[in-house]
Amino acid sequence: MCGVCGYFHLRFPCGLYKTVKWERTPPKFFRNMLFVGSLRFSTLLMGLIALWFVPVSFAETVKSSAPVFTVLLAWLLMNEQTSWLVCLSLLPIMGGLALCSINELSFNMYGFVAAMATNLSECMQNVYSKKLISSEKYCYSPPELQFYTSLASMCVQVPALVLLIDIPTLQATFTLQMLLLLIINGISFHCQSITEYSLLTYISPVTHSVANTAKRALLIWLSVITFGNKVTFLGGLGTTIVIVGVFGYNKAKQVAPTITANTKSLKVVHSI
Repeated sequence: MCGVCGYFHLRFPCGLYKTVKWERTPPKFFRNMLFVGSLRFSTLLMGLIALWFVPVSFAETVKSSAPVFTVLLAWLLMNEQTSWLVCLSLLPIMGGLALCSINELSFNMYGFVAAMATNLSECMQNVYSKKLISSEKYCYSPPELQFYTSLASMCVQVPALVLLIDIPTLQATFTLQMLLLLIINGISFHCQSITEYSLLTYISPVTHSVANTAKRALLIWLSVITFGNKVTFLGGLGTTIVIVGVFGYNKAKQVAPTITANTKSLKVVHSI
């Protein structure tokens, strides 16, 4: 569905995107698309495995640690420097996560490891996608990145389906209702993915990751209300700390440039 919808957006941008005309195929095109496509596949697979073992609320709480992974990967892959004040603002997010994990009634090691693997895969995907979108010479538009990486992820997904899925059992239990749900799920994921790629053209991967944390906080409480998952007092306190940490990050992000500018001014005065 991501491939089909991505192709539609590629052919009919509806004034939402500007397609960059390439003089020739970008260097390392197939390698980059296969790498990002594989990360998209692994992110979804690990996320679903996590939901297999733990409730949505706990899985989303673990994924709230994504900003820390993104800071490290943005520094390693893009040489993006993060101020000490912003790094300190990430500590409450990690502390709240640890509080939720330790006191979660439905803690499961397999689900925890799968959720952390989802974090690493998704953060690497976002950082590398930002690198491709913001390239000065060969700049990919959101629908281009969505379409080509969707095709690349299918190259990984189809062999995995053949090797890991019991096809006869699947055919026996497959219904039109399931097909409809899969189509709706695919369209929803396409909208989410292309929105994320569009956002990455305007903001840094770290800011995108922190914004995702706020989204996860909403998902946590929606899942608690919908599925009736039991949450301990300390687990609820940890979730609240994570949410407060997100707002603290936003404030630190606003203050950090001012502090940096003042520090440079003091160095100049001192040198004079």
